[in-house]
Amino acid sequence: MYDCIIIGAGPAGATAAYHLAKRGRSVLLLEKATLPRYKPCGGGVSPQVAQWFDFDFAPAISARVTAVRYTWNIGDPVVSEIETGEPIWMVRRDEFDYFLVQQAQGQGAELRHSTRATGITFQQDSWQVQTDQGAFTGRYLIAADGARGPLAKWLGFGQRQYTPGGALEIEPRLPVENGHIAHFEFGLIKNGYVWNFPKADGYSIGSGIFRPGKRKSQDLQPSLQDYAQAFGVEAKAVKAHGHPLCLWSGLQRLHTQNALLAGEAACVVDPFTAEGIRPSILSGLRAAEATHAALAGDLNALERYTQVMHTEWGADMVWAQRLASLFYRFPALGYQIGVKHPTGVDRMVKILSGEMRYADVVNRVIQKMGRGLVPH
Repeated sequence: MYDCIIIGAGPAGATAAYHLAKRGRSVLLLEKATLPRYKPCGGGVSPQVAQWFDFDFAPAISARVTAVRYTWNIGDPVVSEIETGEPIWMVRRDEFDYFLVQQAQGQGAELRHSTRATGITFQQDSWQVQTDQGAFTGRYLIAADGARGPLAKWLGFGQRQYTPGGALEIEPRLPVENGHIAHFEFGLIKNGYVWNFPKADGYSIGSGIFRPGKRKSQDLQPSLQDYAQAFGVEAKAVKAHGHPLCLWSGLQRLHTQNALLAGEAACVVDPFTAEGIRPSILSGLRAAEATHAALAGDLNALERYTQVMHTEWGADMVWAQRLASLFYRFPALGYQIGVKHPTGVDRMVKILSGEMRYADVVNRVIQKMGRGLVPH
């Protein structure tokens, strides 16, 4: 019997495996895909995640961004330099996720990839996990199987609270110009944005919608194609990958009997930027701490995990959600008041890099936008 079985080897699951194994707990990490595996994702990571680990992330970083460039309808550019702290990391998820998994293995975690969970049952104070490679038993369970994973439903979280979003992405491999600049484009798409994040050997170019409403992946294709052409990329010549997003939309319970939700399974995706890697890593870290405490006999440890995630992350997402609601409804005004304002864009860069919280800046932006909507 394992102390903990973790299902899903993305940033949340790998982080939880690393920190539990480091504390001497027996950990089984299950992953349905064969690692390393492709994962559609822009790949922007705040360097602040390094504070939660004791190893060097350099081997997993594809590029470092020192400036952010915003445009409106591919024009009216605004560029902001990242003048404090370390540049934003750009990663390829197959490399980054597998690197984290390897660090967990180095601490003693056991990995079984190409192993799909097919069901779970709770019996005699432990979880029985059925897979296509046999059954496994663990005292605790961490569900980190992503937005599409079945674990949340199996654990009784069928009515999770989130805003459904979607993204479409291409990753052309080609020489990169100005590989230190990340690009955000507003105006080409309603209720979202288009991006171009540089990597060492190409780009991640994508478009995403972050507000409710019926949508299909083909709705994102025209904006993606138009934007890619601005960088000399023929989008139709590169395979596009669509994926759903479970954007945070309110505080909710993340624990149940001897089990926790983490990562995108817990809907910890920023409702304004759709950032998911940093909050997923945070949730994996806190899930490991809670599970370790529960194994040591703390009866309130899992409930405290829900409370900690609300305090450390969810409370600030209230502000992110308010900003998203107003900005994506009136993007032209948001661009003029928020992005083009000298201090506004610098603060947004600091939010992207993890140096500031939404609560520190968003109320002012919302007040300015509200004044801009009042007829004069």
